[in-house]
Amino acid sequence: METLEKRPPITVYAEMTPNPATMRYVASRLLIPDARMLEFLKPEDAEGVSPLAEKIFNLPFVTGVFITGNFITITKNDVVTWDLVQLELREYIQDYLNTDGRVVNTDAPAQALADANERAMTHTEPHTEEDRKIVSVLEEYVRPAVEADGGHIAFRSFKDGIVSVTLRGSCSGLSKFDGHPESGIENLLKQMVPGVKEVVAEEL
Repeated sequence: METLEKRPPITVYAEMTPNPATMRYVASRLLIPDARMLEFLKPEDAEGVSPLAEKIFNLPFVTGVFITGNFITITKNDVVTWDLVQLELREYIQDYLNTDGRVVNTDAPAQALADANERAMTHTEPHTEEDRKIVSVLEEYVRPAVEADGGHIAFRSFKDGIVSVTLRGSCSGLSKFDGHPESGIENLLKQMVPGVKEVVAEEL
């Protein structure tokens, strides 16, 4: 009689991010395919799409869930501090992944999945040579580092020397680059793309 191979239990650990409002929870296995990113900014976004995100939104302090690869970045409100909820939230996620375990519904509406992916990762279509150069620099040098911190960056526009981007996951809400690790993005683009004077993050 053939015996089924028993999969090892999933473990989860927490990591701080550059944004004090977010925490990155890393799982010991892939949660969704590498090419996909999903962002949910309110409970209604997750309904019928991601049971994992729905579960996390059951907690009253959660205001955002970003899922990609093997990690989840969670944004909280100011009602609690991470010291109070970090370990409990890790156990909460780990227990879910080892029991129910569904991250995305197999019958999730295609449009809802597309919307969640759009919120998370899409660059605006570059129209000029400068736009294409900026996107290339972001893809090659910036995105891997930002994703390692539990976030994502996307190009929005370049006008009058100002590069506009959107920041997701752990980077969401960091609208000012000064004083944050992301200030390196501005310095890098200034060096590599003539005409860049400033990088700003659009409000979501």
